[in-house]
Amino acid sequence: MSALRRINLLVTLFFVLVSAVGLALLLRQAGYDVQREMQAAEAVVEYLHEAALRDPASVQQGLTDSLRHVRVQWLEPGQEALDSDGDGLDRWLGTQLFSAQKPPLLVQLDDGRRLQIAVDPEDEIDEVWDSLLQLLILSALALVMSLLTIRWAVRRGLWVLDELLGGLQRVGQGQFDARLQTHSLPEARQLAGHFNSMATTLQQVQADNAELTQALLALQERERTRLGQTLHDDLGQYLSGIRAQACLLRAVADRPDAVRSTAQCLEVNCQQLQDGFRALIRDLYPVVLERLELGAALQQLAEDWQATQGVRCRLLLGKDLPALPLPSKAHLYRLVQEALTNVARHARASEVRVRLQYRGGRLRLLVRDNGNGAQMPQRGGIGLRSIGERARCLGGMLRLHSRPGAGWALCLSMPLEGHER
Repeated sequence: MSALRRINLLVTLFFVLVSAVGLALLLRQAGYDVQREMQAAEAVVEYLHEAALRDPASVQQGLTDSLRHVRVQWLEPGQEALDSDGDGLDRWLGTQLFSAQKPPLLVQLDDGRRLQIAVDPEDEIDEVWDSLLQLLILSALALVMSLLTIRWAVRRGLWVLDELLGGLQRVGQGQFDARLQTHSLPEARQLAGHFNSMATTLQQVQADNAELTQALLALQERERTRLGQTLHDDLGQYLSGIRAQACLLRAVADRPDAVRSTAQCLEVNCQQLQDGFRALIRDLYPVVLERLELGAALQQLAEDWQATQGVRCRLLLGKDLPALPLPSKAHLYRLVQEALTNVARHARASEVRVRLQYRGGRLRLLVRDNGNGAQMPQRGGIGLRSIGERARCLGGMLRLHSRPGAGWALCLSMPLEGHER
């Protein structure tokens, strides 16, 4: 059953209930009124009966025809008493309203005429029927007007709902440019505003994801290019030098001084080759995470970054840091690494503070510099969005704070209830 039919059914039942209560109250009040009228009419009947017995000439047909609630019927000779109860509905209603009705009085006059005097509730019954009919007509008109108004209002609301469902279907199909039209209804305008805001956000997220994907692909190509150049230029040159020096050793095997000098050059080239491999491996993957806990790995990262960038890096580690699984350690390590890279590129800072603490079942990370700072951008760059994605993967809440002249502050809070301390 549709919503409109359910509403119509409930409204109809409500009107039926109200009409039934109204009819019951009307019949109750009508019963009181009819009782009073009929009691007065019974007094008139008694008076006419006594008057007819006392002075038959005073009872004339022209005088009794205009009496209200009293029926005087003149009977023909041999005619039986008349039944004055009316038809079935009138009889039933008369019984409900005036159950104590006395039987008609049959009067035999001295001049041989006979007449029947009885209380006649017919006028009151007709009035009650008219009142009941008016109440039913008014209830029916009110019901029809209510149903039409509800139909108009619900149809209007369902039209907005159909438009919303169509918009959601288009969004579900990936059409994030779908928008709802504004309507005159305040609720419809509010609904359209929320939907359009949601669609705009999804469209922006889609654009950000596409831009981030392109940036990651470009970064992958740059890393591959840098890796190839490093292997070709640095490591390849060292290997070529080592090979040439090995050939020189064969040529100068009978000269100890030349052999000693060439061996020293070989040692230097091998050391530089080893350092280059270590730096390359460290950039590709932090192997220290497999051998060290997060605190020790961050300590080594801070020392290497400080030595490379010439910027002081103060690392503050809280006590009883929990043991994290390798994926979480890698995300946190890369997040700090990316934050330090942003400081080195944009902050122009002389000092960076990195603080990692475990408190209240949450791991809290703070990276703050004393650089130039800036107004908070509406949309962050690739670095900030990469940090945001890592924070989302960790299930944490990331906040960025900055203002001109006050540096940048990165705050990460992530729950760790399931980790061991």
